[in-house]
Amino acid sequence: MMREARHTIVAEIVGNVLSVMVDEGAAVVAGDTIVILESMKMEIPVLTEFDGVVRDVAVHAGDVVGPSDTLVILESMKMEIPVLAEVAGTVTEVAVNPGDAIREGDVIAIIEESK
Repeated sequence: MMREARHTIVAEIVGNVLSVMVDEGAAVVAGDTIVILESMKMEIPVLTEFDGVVRDVAVHAGDVVGPSDTLVILESMKMEIPVLAEVAGTVTEVAVNPGDAIREGDVIAIIEESK
């Protein structure tokens, strides 16, 4: 099963938007430059950390932005993968909630093994 996840890319500094490098609907990959900001006479590229599709461009060239101002919203595919029990038994604790982000190696449940 697949579901969409949205990622808001925000400005981390006060600056002027020199150029917007993406359009709504564009596919991007992690590392792509999406916006170029200018601050203190320096050009600062804003890169995406995610693969996805641009769903909203919130700024235009010439806009002034500050920290936490939304620049772009990306939508990316997230996979839902079933995790199978490695032993037969009774679940005694669930360590995560629906929607929690987990990484490989995280404990998601405690199972008391059947004897």
